Order: sequence, then structure tokens, then C-alpha cells
Amino acid sequence: MQKQWFVLHTLTGQEMKAKQSIDARVRMERMEDLIGRCVIPTEKVVEKKNGRKRTITRRVFPGYVICELALYDTAKPVDERGRMAINERTWQFLRETPGVVGFVGGERPVPLRDAELAAIFDSEPKAGGDVARPKIEFSVDETVRVNDGPFMGLTGQISMVDPDKDKLKVEVSIFNRKVQVDVESWQVEKVDIQDTLEPVK
Repeated sequence: MQKQWFVLHTLTGQEMKAKQSIDARVRMERMEDLIGRCVIPTEKVVEKKNGRKRTITRRVFPGYVICELALYDTAKPVDERGRMAINERTWQFLRETPGVVGFVGGERPVPLRDAELAAIFDSEPKAGGDVARPKIEFSVDETVRVNDGPFMGLTGQISMVDPDKDKLKVEVSIFNRKVQVDVESWQVEKVDIQDTLEPVK
């Protein structure tokens, strides 16, 4: 069956657990024809702290796993609304995977486009591109713009602040859906209220 890339939403912090569970069950249940590679995109960055540099590996999409799946059964006829039939075996397999919340896109997820795949798999930072982490205070309901990573350029509203880990949850629109994404504070900047106002004529 033809496989396409989809985005699975996982519990934050359980991306690796979900991936390992999928990989192990695929081998045990001989699901290779329906489920291919599962990837947790990461990137290496250099952070500066207390005057020292260190290289760390971080997840590009915290809370998400990218998987190659035969989710739709192209051998079956489409329904009255022109939609392809979902492969129930694949669907049930993923619903039973610990740590997996669901698909980005809901009950009828849309596979990733080539441009979206390129943004995910070509997200390695350029050589010599150090990433500094300025300490900026944020609060819930503030509007911010993402300045780093595949979500760069998107604007959203902060829904949660984790000062201990220096991370934020921001509601943005990706894959044509409103979703919560985890970002680190240095990846965003506050949006000046004047930027959102139309000039007075």
C-alpha cells in the first residue's frame, strides 16, 4: 500500500516513548506494509550560558512525531463525499499506541505536502550558526511571533508559560488547524501592539 507522511500528536515529553512503541509493535505485529518510518525531528544548536558554549540536541516539534503511514485504503471506493476509506488496521494500531493523542488534522488527517516535508527534514542549522538564549519574560495571552525553526514567521497567543524550563505553549495555525506548539522563549519575540493596529486616516 502507498504510504504518506502524517503528523501524530503525542503527550509532551513522550515523543520517544511513542516512537519506540510504534517501532517495536510494527516488528512484532508485522505491520511493515502499513507503517514505515517514524521520525522525531531534532537539530543541534549551540547555546551560550554563563559565558560558556555547549552543543545541545533539541526537538524541533515538541509533542509531535512524523510517521510514514498507509492510512487510506486506495483499493476501496470513495464515499458519497468523495473521501477515501481509512485503513482500519492502521487507525486502530495508532489509537492503541501509548503516548499518542491523535492526528494533527483530526479524524480525516491530510498528508504532509512536499514543501512541509522539506521544512521538517531540512531544518538543520547552518554551520557556525550559534543560537543565543536571551532571558525575556512572557505571560499568558500575550501575542508573540516565532522567529526560529519551521514555525518561523507565525504569530500566535501564549497559552502557558513554564519559567523553570524557559518554554512556552503558543497557539498557532499549522497544517490548516489551530494547534498548541511548544517553543523555547528565545525562539519568539513579543509583538508590539502597534503592529496589529491599522493607521488612523
